[in-house]
Amino acid sequence: MSTLSTALPGGTWELGDLTVTRFGYGAMQLAGPWVMGPPADHDGALAVLREAVELGITHIDTSDAYGPRVTNELIREALHPYPGPLHIATKVGATRDAQGGWPPARDPESLRRAVTENLRSLGVDTLDLVNLRLGDAEGPRPGSLAEAFGILAELQRQGLIRQLGVSNATPEQVAEARAIAPVVCVQNMYNLAHRHDDELIDELAAAGIAYVPFFPLGGFTPLQSSLLAGVAARRGGTPIAVALAWLLQRSPNILLIPGTSSVAHLRENAAGAGTELSEQDLAELDRIGRRP
Repeated sequence: MSTLSTALPGGTWELGDLTVTRFGYGAMQLAGPWVMGPPADHDGALAVLREAVELGITHIDTSDAYGPRVTNELIREALHPYPGPLHIATKVGATRDAQGGWPPARDPESLRRAVTENLRSLGVDTLDLVNLRLGDAEGPRPGSLAEAFGILAELQRQGLIRQLGVSNATPEQVAEARAIAPVVCVQNMYNLAHRHDDELIDELAAAGIAYVPFFPLGGFTPLQSSLLAGVAARRGGTPIAVALAWLLQRSPNILLIPGTSSVAHLRENAAGAGTELSEQDLAELDRIGRRP
């Protein structure tokens, strides 16, 4: 399997002692509808994961809650034993219910069990990176993360986790986590249309901490979509390509984890993220998420 990253846009970033490509892959879409159950095309899902490594991607994002356990088991089947440069990030702090919901699971027992289950389903002795998922499906919620993040820091000291991050977090929670243990990444919703974390991204960049946005095209209004489509047409590409390219150019600490269940779309995303945006493009795109 190839582990060359030179063909991928954005270069690499250091997540603590883990070197990863800034263009990564999010495995959530490999599970069934509503991220529940197995994929409709099992072999196709394996092919996507193998293609990600062939492209040189060294950052795959997953969670044992996806499926549940489905994406982790697919990753293990497709890629284990893992190539040395490949690093797998997972999340704990939420589980799944029979209705497909994401109830919180941040008590000490649930967190320890989630880490154990991720270790088992991925087939590793140590998890490369564990993000603590906070808030709920509507977004971040205020409140202390001290007990939950302290449990993960304890498991890190025990050698079960290499690096720690937080997901769906407020700036205050990020600061609280950093006071407990080193944080190497923050994974929040952010895109051209939702710029609420602009200040946080800049603060994290100055501290050498990665920011990993999810939903790169989520929540656009028709007008915003029209502006994005206009730039994409001028560049001869797609809106998703331009949105991904903008994220890579927004700040050097932004890491991308776009998800897909298609090999062709994975290749398109990797190529599209390398779209060169002009100063005019960037100025027009910047208008999308700026408040009047």
